[in-house]
Amino acid sequence: MTPQEQLHFLSQQVEAALQNLVLPAEPPDLYDPVRYTLAAGGKRIRPVCVLLSAGLFGVSVEKAMPAALAIEVFHNFTLVHDDIMDNADTRRGRATVHRKWDENVAILSGDLMMGMAYDLLAQTGSPRLGEMIRQFHKMVMRLCEGQILDMVFEQRKDVSIPQYLDMIDGKTAALLRCAFELGGLLGRASQEDMAHLSAVGLHLGLGFQVQDDLLDLTAPAGFGKQKGGDLVQGKRTWLLLTALQRAKGTKRTFFEQVLSGGIPPSEVPKAEQLMRELEVLRDAEDVALNHFSQALEALLHLPSSSNLDTLQVLLGSLQHRKL
Repeated sequence: MTPQEQLHFLSQQVEAALQNLVLPAEPPDLYDPVRYTLAAGGKRIRPVCVLLSAGLFGVSVEKAMPAALAIEVFHNFTLVHDDIMDNADTRRGRATVHRKWDENVAILSGDLMMGMAYDLLAQTGSPRLGEMIRQFHKMVMRLCEGQILDMVFEQRKDVSIPQYLDMIDGKTAALLRCAFELGGLLGRASQEDMAHLSAVGLHLGLGFQVQDDLLDLTAPAGFGKQKGGDLVQGKRTWLLLTALQRAKGTKRTFFEQVLSGGIPPSEVPKAEQLMRELEVLRDAEDVALNHFSQALEALLHLPSSSNLDTLQVLLGSLQHRKL
């Protein structure tokens, strides 16, 4: 099986396992939104990372699947609650849970998914279950810290780039880091290997988010995503904070306007041109590439196997994604 075939196989296995989760029929206003959320699809990157990292240490897909599902169910819980906080109407081309039902239903179904994640972890039967739960809870704390910082930063005009990176370490990287760590704990990885797994997840998460900031402005048209949506919303990103740090005079005034309340879509091309002049876009590519490279370097310290080859291919595909 080639790495690409293995990635497809594992994502299909995760998809099937999610759809086979047994949920009661009553009350439907609680359980139907959970089914709806878990059936929305997606790349299933995080659970696949659990399966592959566990496989590095000889753990079968069947044995690692409950932990992989725990990560994916928890991830979907965060999306349901994120959509409420963002007042979002759609997610993956479908109505968000709080739009299809209502906000109270979305909160409760999200709460249920968080509980389901812990129950799935318990189903691993691992002798290191206590460590897994502690690591999982540490991730929950970091993710919530990142989310609240993101909200606080919306009201601040003095956010530094290190503060932004600390925020995305929680909001984006924590869950990926936990995915790799759970795989290692299932496989009884050594302390040294656990440190390498953690580094893979950390740098993959940071690279992924900086790249996401960049793609918001540079991704090809036609994917149904508003070009420069972060700038329209005045969202704090690596690009905007770096542009503010470098801009002078009228250029700085323009980016301060973005920070204060966003800009109309018609001014997005101007923002993109100014960022190119300030070499922000070029350096964002370099920052993302540096983190992906560090993730790959940490990965190469781990046991060699077909799972390692597949993880290398996965990192490469994420590094070169266009959306």
